[in-house]
Amino acid sequence: MKPRNKRIIFVLIALLGVGGASAMIGKAMKGNMNYLYPPEDVLTGKVPKGQVFRLGGLVKKGSLQRSKTSMEARFVVTDNRGNEITVVTNKILPDLFQEGKSQVSRGKMNDEGLFVAEEVLAKHDSEYMPKELKEVLAKEHSAPANKTTKMGDK
Repeated sequence: MKPRNKRIIFVLIALLGVGGASAMIGKAMKGNMNYLYPPEDVLTGKVPKGQVFRLGGLVKKGSLQRSKTSMEARFVVTDNRGNEITVVTNKILPDLFQEGKSQVSRGKMNDEGLFVAEEVLAKHDSEYMPKELKEVLAKEHSAPANKTTKMGDK
């Protein structure tokens, strides 16, 4: 076999290997994607049955109910257009979770029309600041400014 033919075969095998690896990576990534759907899309059937997806919307005011005997929590997610879905979770809700605020839940619909969440994330506005950081900044701003000295002053 001529060296030229060997190189052509090697290049073809390398291209097939790269193409196969790319196809496997693409398939693996597609399987891990969770799309974000608003309540309206879920209620109109745009979400495939039995598939894990993310549900985004506002927590309806007055809808949060916590069980006294277990970690179960129920709340209603709305898009403020009359579309509402009840969410049930046995996980700990995040500290920023509040009624009237945005949230994103990952899970799937059950046969009773409830969204069973495996994970609940609370979204916050850009003005959020932890209490500890507020205290540190308040101390820094209330402290007297340091005197600046000129070079040569001691």
